[in-house]
Amino acid sequence: MPFDSLREFMAHLEARGALVRVSEPVSPVLEITEIHTRLLADKGPAVLFDRVEGFAMPVLTNLFGTVERVAWGMDREPAQLRAVGETLAFLRQPEPPGGWREALDMLPMLRTVMAMKPKTVGAAPCQEVVLTGSDIDLGRLPAQTCWPGEPAPLITWPLVVTQGPDPKGDRQDSFNLGIYRLQVTGKNTTLMRWLKHRGGAQHHQRWKGAGKREPLPAAVVIGADPGTILAAVTPVPDTLSEYQFAGLLRGKKVELVDCKTVPLKVPAEAEIVLEGHVSLDDYGDEGPYGDHTGYYNSVEQFPVFTISAITMRRQPIYLSTFTGRPPDEPSVLGEALN
Repeated sequence: MPFDSLREFMAHLEARGALVRVSEPVSPVLEITEIHTRLLADKGPAVLFDRVEGFAMPVLTNLFGTVERVAWGMDREPAQLRAVGETLAFLRQPEPPGGWREALDMLPMLRTVMAMKPKTVGAAPCQEVVLTGSDIDLGRLPAQTCWPGEPAPLITWPLVVTQGPDPKGDRQDSFNLGIYRLQVTGKNTTLMRWLKHRGGAQHHQRWKGAGKREPLPAAVVIGADPGTILAAVTPVPDTLSEYQFAGLLRGKKVELVDCKTVPLKVPAEAEIVLEGHVSLDDYGDEGPYGDHTGYYNSVEQFPVFTISAITMRRQPIYLSTFTGRPPDEPSVLGEALN
């Protein structure tokens, strides 16, 4: 059965012995990363740290630390991952293959894809708590400091939702989901580190090019269902929304809810959502942070993301990871997706 939420997936992993709970206190400064690196090296389980020093939220790490768990997140076994790749290859074809027979063979797949457009609901678990104004405080989030000497805590598993300046009506298939790390710079600000070729950065550039004066609306989702998380890291064709592809992976439509302060939609079953706007002209120095090369990135300028609301479940789970020399979760995801 498809997993509607991160919690359902966690229950599935725990039942299989692939998730453990740790009640001993741990620090989000270096210690969680150190434990995580050892778990990855041993192909160990996902871990929920129930007591993170200085914070009320538990932290979940190593969720996709094995290819097997990546496959389970897609509601599949590892041997079925090749079929996912074949589906992607089919969807990425610039033109249908020649001949009526091939075109007819494609119809069931196309019908399935079209049937998986997300649906919008009126109320959602991710909005059980809504913080605005002076109540906004990113210090509530147990964001990790992963490596020595890093300048500030880093939000490492954010699904960033954006929409370009020219969607036709309220097209949900025009949303882009990408994972771009966020350096925390204040109670209500971060830096949005998206590289120029990524979908969010392209929306940002098109927003500027369209002569927009107001900043680009964005929503940051922390802790979505596994299908949506994995859709965000998969090379989905530009003609297909990650939300729609997540529905295809799950075999079930993703339920979305309207954000409170920005004109975007986010997964209704998410744990935490940061709503706000990405500045068109206010930039800050980001980094240096440890990277997959085994070195620290150089300091670069990226735009400021200012938060207008934090919405969350009543007792949210904070999903986190680190980036470093392989093995790390991005390298495991790369192995599975290849």
